[in-house]
Amino acid sequence: MQNLLSVELRVMRLRRRRDEFATWTVREAAPVTGWTFAGAPIALGDPWPDIVGVQRFESGAFAVPEHWPLAQARLGLNVGGECLLTIRYDGRAAVQLGLDPNHLEFPLDARTGRLTVEGVARAHLGAPSRDPRMIRAELVWVEAALIDFLRAVSLVAETAEQMPDHEVTPMLLDVAETALSKLRWPTATADVLGRESRFAKSYLGRDENPRHFEPMPLGEDARVSVAEADALLRQGLRGLQARYPQSGAIAYVGHAHIDTAWLWPIEETRRKVMRTFSTQVDLINKHPGFRFAQSFAEYYKDLETRDPALLDQIKAHVASGRWEPVGGFWVEPDINMLAGESLVRQALYGQRYFEKTFGRRHTVSWLPDTFGFSAALPQILKGAGLTGMYTVKIGWSETNVFPHTRFWWEGIDGSRVLVNQMNRPEDNYNGAVTPEAMLRLWRNHSDKAAAPEAFQPIGWGDGGGGPTHEQVARFERLGDFPVLPKLRFTGVTDYFDTAQREAEQTTPSTWVGELYLEYHRGVLTSQGRTKQLNRKAERALVGAEVVASLAALAGGPSPSSLEDHWCTLMVNQFHDILPGSSIGDVYKRTERELGEVVAAADAVAAASLGALASGAAEGATRILMVNPDLSPRPIRLASPTPIPGGQPAEDGYILASDQTVGPLSVVTAAPAPATGVTVQGGVLENRYLRVEIAADGTLASVYDKRFERQVLDGRGNQIWAYHDQPRDYDAWDIEEDYARSGAEVLASGPLEIIEPGGQRGAIRVTRTVGASTIVQSMRLWANSARIDFRTRIDWHDRRILLKARFPLLIRSDTATFECAFGVVRRPTHRNTSWDAAKFEVPAHRFVDLSEVGYGAALLNDGRYGAHALGAELGISLLKSPILPDRLADEGAHDITYSLLPHGGDWAEGGVLAEAEDLNRPLYHQVVGGAGDAEFAPVKVSGTAVALGALKPAEDDDGLILRLYEPHGARGPIAVEAPPGWTVTGEVNLLEDAAPDAGWITPFQIRSWRLRKG
Repeated sequence: MQNLLSVELRVMRLRRRRDEFATWTVREAAPVTGWTFAGAPIALGDPWPDIVGVQRFESGAFAVPEHWPLAQARLGLNVGGECLLTIRYDGRAAVQLGLDPNHLEFPLDARTGRLTVEGVARAHLGAPSRDPRMIRAELVWVEAALIDFLRAVSLVAETAEQMPDHEVTPMLLDVAETALSKLRWPTATADVLGRESRFAKSYLGRDENPRHFEPMPLGEDARVSVAEADALLRQGLRGLQARYPQSGAIAYVGHAHIDTAWLWPIEETRRKVMRTFSTQVDLINKHPGFRFAQSFAEYYKDLETRDPALLDQIKAHVASGRWEPVGGFWVEPDINMLAGESLVRQALYGQRYFEKTFGRRHTVSWLPDTFGFSAALPQILKGAGLTGMYTVKIGWSETNVFPHTRFWWEGIDGSRVLVNQMNRPEDNYNGAVTPEAMLRLWRNHSDKAAAPEAFQPIGWGDGGGGPTHEQVARFERLGDFPVLPKLRFTGVTDYFDTAQREAEQTTPSTWVGELYLEYHRGVLTSQGRTKQLNRKAERALVGAEVVASLAALAGGPSPSSLEDHWCTLMVNQFHDILPGSSIGDVYKRTERELGEVVAAADAVAAASLGALASGAAEGATRILMVNPDLSPRPIRLASPTPIPGGQPAEDGYILASDQTVGPLSVVTAAPAPATGVTVQGGVLENRYLRVEIAADGTLASVYDKRFERQVLDGRGNQIWAYHDQPRDYDAWDIEEDYARSGAEVLASGPLEIIEPGGQRGAIRVTRTVGASTIVQSMRLWANSARIDFRTRIDWHDRRILLKARFPLLIRSDTATFECAFGVVRRPTHRNTSWDAAKFEVPAHRFVDLSEVGYGAALLNDGRYGAHALGAELGISLLKSPILPDRLADEGAHDITYSLLPHGGDWAEGGVLAEAEDLNRPLYHQVVGGAGDAEFAPVKVSGTAVALGALKPAEDDDGLILRLYEPHGARGPIAVEAPPGWTVTGEVNLLEDAAPDAGWITPFQIRSWRLRKG
């Protein structure tokens, strides 16, 4: 038969006919009544009497009518909000299910029971629901065969729409149209008008004869015709598939990406987890071929106390291979901003938990939504047994299309992991089960030669409940279709095990270095207080472990694990918390919790200092100092109380000395003060530098007396304010043209000398921008070439990006930025679009610009966004978005950044040691005593290395010493334990025994176990 219509019009007609027939999918309905809200009656259509917090609904008894087949009975329920539904069956175990906009209809396991609903007044993605209401509560007898047939018709329409020019498409539409034509449907007026579709309600709502008819069920002949039409449709589709075989292959796994916090607080996430996990347990029970994967050790651990019965069900499905905990990490953290040891702990505590709870570790890192990836990550993953990684986010880059979907990723040390990434088949981390999503995924899969099967998680994320019965049913019908990729469900580990074997034969491409996301650059700066507290917590926990371990090596008791405090920190390193992209309520909790972690770690360190000082004599005459680092440290101490030999300072008392404290050493001494700082007018000077501060608050000159050269190429410490109005994601982004709107913020008052010199000098300058104030104390120590800019900000403006800029008299094509356990070098030019896209990049404690023989570094104690353009280094100090937190960065900030001129390159110039000193000064305690003493229990010799950790072993068997090579060098290394202790061998990042690695290589991480006896 000749078709007179275009494909577009035929698809429109097919959908119209489908919708007409779809009005018959419910055969009968019966209300579920007797509802109460917090104990008081509530009826359909009524609003919730209270929308604050978790609310409870209960129904009266329900009973499926005796003449309904239970297999075709459904509970249709929508009370508004996001809810956990409990069906308490008579004579059977209760079932819990997520009740959300994607899960509103449920098969029933028994004929009678009662319903309980616990819900919050929230809509999609956590948005508050201002008028939640009871919308639907009924039992329905569905025409299951008709629903499945019309599902296939829908898939035909969607496939034709995606392939309008393919030669199979007219035949595909013919098959569906022919099948629909075989339906023998009711035509009696009462039957038809009792099932009015949206097409039958006349134009613009006009109805001159609004008679109402009771809906009638399908007759048996119509029902038989559905089976016949469906058989014809299947036969036609399979025939077309034989002529036009499926092209490509996709492996599905069910998944529910649930942000630990984002547009809702962590407390709500706990409820989202219970709803989603319950839903997926039920889905596994009802669909034998379905597989589900879920990351986050934190979520499973929370179930231990919140819902142990649910956790037991999950364990059973894990044992059967149907549910797969994945990822190996505690949460899905930010990767760019975490210190190396934080990344290690994410894997260490995550893998230990998964092994303890489910009997297995993981081999695949699961990071779908993380905003870019540090080049240090591959080595950490491999050291924790994670040989593969899955992500989505690199496919979001908006300037350059990332060229690979399966590739080897090589880190700064040469370690490689196999990465599968999804080039944005949807605008999120999970896929839909639609022909559009399938074709787009396969089309965007750029490494088909290396990966003959693409990989895609499916399901609704962020509290959406994960996959649905409808999605699984669609998967089952799509197996008959021609041309489309072939589908199957798989496990994550199974897929990656196959991928590893394929990689041995197909040699995927290798990507070397960081996976930079050309998007979301503002997350390096938003919510600055959280970022600084994260840095403090990281350094405090590592430092506390070091001091406690040194006390144990000195004969004290074995230190206790700080795992609980690390877990608190790790949760708050989640990729929407630390980046500053959550609502304000999240940060009230985060700032409190991180402050508590810092306080707890400081208390552990103080107790350990007390143990080390326990034999000191009476009288405050000496100072006990502990260097928690592997570089010798100059003595620069600050205290709110007097220090022997010190002097008053802006915020208490200080002591500077030319004496040093050796690596991992405990020293008791009365250090001789180092003096020589002079302050006159706007000039700070010591034996290293002469620093001239202009009346506008900038640095007019920094003259390095050691090398007889000027450091600056223009005015240094310029503060610039830029209008910050991202076109889409406010807290996440910085536009590439932000510099157009910049205005320099100059001093608003005269310079003030606040420390007159001696051991340290300081000049204060005040600036104002809008309604905000910036007060800086520019400080110079007697024993340092480091200029510190103590910066206190009282911020009351919106959508301003604040930056500090330093033009330098140094030329280099690259700048060096610290990352986890090493550095990354990035271009200072904008030659290509790949270079130009890196206009704002992550840096940890320093960024350095060096030419042969000389350089300068910009250090910081709690910011991560930086730039290097030409000869200018800059750091982002503050970003004040209005979404999703209208008051992000409002209020007080107290940060310090520093300029450090140095000889040689950054490694020769001691930049790492100065950055560590800024972020974690020497531990000290005033003690009594008549003589000096030094205790250095652990000796590390050979190649210069840095400390990752000195900590108690997690199995209580000694201590773990972790070192890393920070500069990119290679050479021998040896570790020597003190008398009474033994270095028993190397371990991996999970603290398992590992072979001796010999020399240490560029950026390599190595760990040793020290045992007593």
